[in-house]
Order: sequence, then C-alpha cells, then structure tokens
Amino acid sequence: MKIIAVIGAGTMGNGIAHVFAQNGFQVNLIDISEASLEKGLSTIGKNLDRMLYKEKITEAEKESTLKNISTFTQVKIGVENTDLVVEAATENLEIKLNIFKDLDALCDAKTILATNTSSISITQIAAVTQRPEKVIGMHFMNPVPIMKLVEIIRGYSTSDEVTQTIMDLSQKLGKTPTEVNDYPGFVANRILMPMINEAVETLFHGVAGVKEIDTVMKLGMAHPMGPLQLADFIGLDVCLSILNVMYNGFKNPKYAPCPLLVNMVMAGKLGVKSGEGFYDYSESRKAEKVAAQFSS
Repeated sequence: MKIIAVIGAGTMGNGIAHVFAQNGFQVNLIDISEASLEKGLSTIGKNLDRMLYKEKITEAEKESTLKNISTFTQVKIGVENTDLVVEAATENLEIKLNIFKDLDALCDAKTILATNTSSISITQIAAVTQRPEKVIGMHFMNPVPIMKLVEIIRGYSTSDEVTQTIMDLSQKLGKTPTEVNDYPGFVANRILMPMINEAVETLFHGVAGVKEIDTVMKLGMAHPMGPLQLADFIGLDVCLSILNVMYNGFKNPKYAPCPLLVNMVMAGKLGVKSGEGFYDYSESRKAEKVAAQFSS
C-alpha cells in the first residue's frame, strides 16, 4: 500500500492522517470544509512540534510527514488511485452509509474501504457497497499518534485476506491491532461506555460530585483519567451516540443512556469541544486558572 485517503479532518481524521504520513505513506486528507482541513493540518503541525520538542522525531521527519499529506475538498479527486480509504466522519449511521455508497462508486475495485466507527455495525455499512468483502472496521483510539491500540472489526463478509492486510498495515504504523467481531460497541466501547454511563448515573443520583467520582476512579482504580473527564474529552454527544447504538442493538436496558447525559447533549454541553461539559473549559475559566497561578 502506498496511497491512503482519510475522510474527515477532525480530531480522529487528522490523527489518522498524521500516523500514516509519519510512517511514509502518501495521505490524501479529505473534508468538504476548507477551514476544517486548515485546522486539521495545524493540529498535525502542533503535534509534530510537540514530538520534536520531546526529541521523538527529527526536524527532517517532521518536514517529510507534512510533505506526505495533500488536502482535498472533493472526494472524487481525493480517493483516485488509492489503496485504502479510512472514513473518520462523525458517528452517525446515515452519514456513514451515504459516504460508503459514494466511495464504492468512486474508488477502484482494488481499494479497501475502512471505517473508524466506534460502535456502528461494519456489516450494515458494508451492505450498501458492492464490495462487502473489502469493507472493514479500523477503530483507532484518541489521541491517535499516541495510543497503540487499533480495533480491527470484521464484518460478516470481510475476507481473511483483507483482514490480514489491515492487521499487517496497523503493525507497520507502530500500532497493536486486535481483531474483534462485529457487535454493537465492539470491545472497547462495550466495556467503556457503560462505565461512563454509570459514572453519570452516580452523579445524577447525587451519590457524589464530579471531582469526587473522578478522584475515586483515578486513585482507587488507577485510571489515568476519571470517567467524567474522559467523557468530556471524547465528547458527550459521541458517548450518547455510542450508547444509543448499543441500546438499540441489544435491546438491553443496561445500555440506556442516563437522562442527565441526554439533557446535557440537548443543551449543547458536549465537553472540551463546546467549552463545557462536566468540567468548564471556557476561555474565561482558563484565564481564571492562569491568574490563580500568578497570584499564588
């Protein structure tokens, strides 16, 4: 494989593009928004600068990584002659199905189509294409340049050859691929999201406050980040979407999202990306923290 297309320049998309480009692949980063592409490239540049500062890469490696990335606002041009397309659009079934219908029509017959979905059925996505054997889940973890795991999810028709190709490719990226089967939430989110949801329920029922719940999990369970802070980092809308996929898929009430989570998403309190979730990430709050540091 030489040419990789990544659909979506958001948090996951730019991270995936970064990792492929850093490992010598030519990457076509595609987004309908020019502003999103510019922001994505800026994020990649900042992450490379951070790695350079920590002496994990050289200046030459930084420059070669950036040179390996081309940007496109037109999918048709961006996916031309690609060996693999990795879709990293928002976690919405209708959007993903429409993207894969288009990709199937636009891409060469040899092209493997992968999705970075964190919960949606690979089999359902593959069913809208004429190449279900070449459709696979490639679920990277956030932040992509740092996290080692890639969940490799086989749809019902995904071929052994395609699965092995993507497993080998993930290893070339310095990742640890782990093959799982196609059920709602796969492994990572089937375990993680009920834990986050239970933390929200614990807050909802007044058992403890936000910081107290996170402190218990960090210090008592050795988690690097508390579940409510992690939910803010993931995005509360994404957490809600994944829980809904599992609830609808299993018809089991244990996956039903907490009413507090539902209300927060409806109110636009999505976590880090909106400036407020369980914690306050607003500019005014940041200014208060800086002022407190100087006054202490």
